[in-house]
Amino acid sequence: QVQLVECGGGLVQAGGSLRLSCAASGRTFAWYAMGWFRQAPGKERLFVAGINYGGSSTDYTDSVKGRFTISRDNAKNTVFLQMNSLKPEDAAVYYCAARGVNTIARNHNDYIYWGQGTPVTVSS
Repeated sequence: QVQLVECGGGLVQAGGSLRLSCAASGRTFAWYAMGWFRQAPGKERLFVAGINYGGSSTDYTDSVKGRFTISRDNAKNTVFLQMNSLKPEDAAVYYCAARGVNTIARNHNDYIYWGQGTPVTVSS
């Protein structure tokens, strides 16, 4: 079992930055691929970024490439999402998730463990 707790969300003006963190506890964190997803009101949960356990492989949805960076610190059991140049359309609840294997996936059904989410609001 893995427990995930996100923090770092909040209100930011368009063009601003936020850094989300996801702290993991429980089973060995370092062996899991991790992902960040987001869900806007009335919308489906969508893939944002993913990272393998060593950090050597990352993946991003097209709309955030060049603006968001996913990283992880396995010694601290934490994964991060640095979000720069935020746009109003980035507003959503952001969730981190862990797979049971070390390959990144874009389908939320491929992730086993989920955090409670942290809201991000971007004002224009």
